[in-house]
Amino acid sequence: MRTAAVIGTGLIGTSAALALTARGITVYLRDADPDAARTAASLGAGTTDEPDAPVDLAVIAVPPALIAGVLADCQQQNLARSYTDVASVKSGPRADIAALGCDPVTFIGSHPMAGAERNGPLAARADLFEGPGTPTPETSTDTLNAALELVALCGGVPVVMDAGAHDRAVALVSHAPQLLSSLVAARLEHAEENAVRLAGPGIRDTTRIAGSNPKMWVEILSANAGVVADILEELAADLSGTVAGLRALEAADEGKRREGAVAVEDVLRRGKAGRARIPGKHGAPPTRYETVAVPIGDQPGELARLFADAGLAGINIEDVLIEHSTGQQAGLVQLLVAPRAAPVLTEALKERGWRVRTDR
Repeated sequence: MRTAAVIGTGLIGTSAALALTARGITVYLRDADPDAARTAASLGAGTTDEPDAPVDLAVIAVPPALIAGVLADCQQQNLARSYTDVASVKSGPRADIAALGCDPVTFIGSHPMAGAERNGPLAARADLFEGPGTPTPETSTDTLNAALELVALCGGVPVVMDAGAHDRAVALVSHAPQLLSSLVAARLEHAEENAVRLAGPGIRDTTRIAGSNPKMWVEILSANAGVVADILEELAADLSGTVAGLRALEAADEGKRREGAVAVEDVLRRGKAGRARIPGKHGAPPTRYETVAVPIGDQPGELARLFADAGLAGINIEDVLIEHSTGQQAGLVQLLVAPRAAPVLTEALKERGWRVRTDR
């Protein structure tokens, strides 16, 4: 690939353009909002000039409802040899593409499983991506290879899926969680200030994606509404059972309390089992880590010093969490490491003056 076009310079489109230009690809930018395209260009994502010949691949980064129309226009203009999109749903756009009579041979749907709670070109990052591709039986080998090359250039891992299976999967792991995060965060809107001040890392993690753009998510959910509704119905049944279990825990009858405890424990157990299936680092099988927790002051250089001391001990930090103390200029840094590394890191940090506790 030597040339590409990106139509739509929001978070995903600009991130793709940044990744391509960083690898020497000439990228041509288009957007219905010229200011957005110019902003992306100013970040080094490409040029707003028009190409003088068909580019190797055009990336259509617009809302799902607009994909078919944009694809039809681009194919009519002979903008590219191959085309792909980045929409988070596939079945609806594919039906629209067929209805408009677009050429399916030069098109393959794709969906980078990446994003952020912020949007627009200024939120873009060149290292954002991994994602599935959804070819049709008509998709040419050249177009499939162009899409696979795009994924590789963006640093992603390609997964080939049927469109329907893709939409069911993203409803489960992306679309329904977005709504659940928003529903939990909505409880905070009118909560008492003293209650909100007690918010810790648990509620922050649960509600992080609730900061996403509501209008953008309405567009996404509209294109996958039925599948998401099916999942939410299943969740509603679980929620009703959990509510009944909690009510039973308040009952005077000991037998009902036991039944309530069983119901609540069951949903917690199932949740733990499901959480354990989420892939670990780099898509590897889930790995159990131990936590080395270190109280730390909230001042410049402290976190860097902690990481440097861990590095001197020869320990690889697999993940890190920071819990800030309410009303204090301090916090707790949780270093997640391989189980065999935890005692080594603990002793090394203690020798360097850190106060340390482990989860063992």
